[in-house]
Amino acid sequence: MGKIFCIMGKSGSGKDTILKELVEDKGLGLKPVISYTTRPIRHNEQNGIEYNFIDELLLKRYHEAGKVIERRDYNTINGIWSYCTIDDGQIDLRKESSYILILTLEAYKNLQKYFGSQHVVPIYIAVDDGIRLERAINREKQQSKPNYEELCRRFLADSTDFSLSNLEACSITKQYENENFKECLSSIKTDILRLGAL
Repeated sequence: MGKIFCIMGKSGSGKDTILKELVEDKGLGLKPVISYTTRPIRHNEQNGIEYNFIDELLLKRYHEAGKVIERRDYNTINGIWSYCTIDDGQIDLRKESSYILILTLEAYKNLQKYFGSQHVVPIYIAVDDGIRLERAINREKQQSKPNYEELCRRFLADSTDFSLSNLEACSITKQYENENFKECLSSIKTDILRLGAL
């Protein structure tokens, strides 16, 4: 059976870039799982690539059909935004395929409950807070309507969400330091191959 590799980390830690590199490495054979969100699409994002962008009505239908594996709701400056993983056929652990996606700790725990902890593997990315904040500001500047209030909310919330006690409660003891991107990526690839991605 395959495994589900879960990339986690605070905003600005490089999760999206690492995910892209891992998926493009055909030697790993990882299939990306596209999560769902009700938040507005950002500049340079594409529906079905970064996320499946849906509205509240469609999310309600997925709930009614029992298809929501996990869901997180955030009370943002712009209202409530939902993020979730839907049982839409993307993950089939009966096959030999392994999967990869970006999640929060809460979502990671829910995936463990749904699929079994033996199939769900954490990849926690860590970066100095100063570097993360600088990256987040630079990314936000590129948006057509920068939302610095939401950026600050997320930055502060991450400190709580990914606290050491929360990581330990999820039995996540290994961190991949993303100060040197190539070294970080190489370490992750080594562990994925060791754990049997193929």
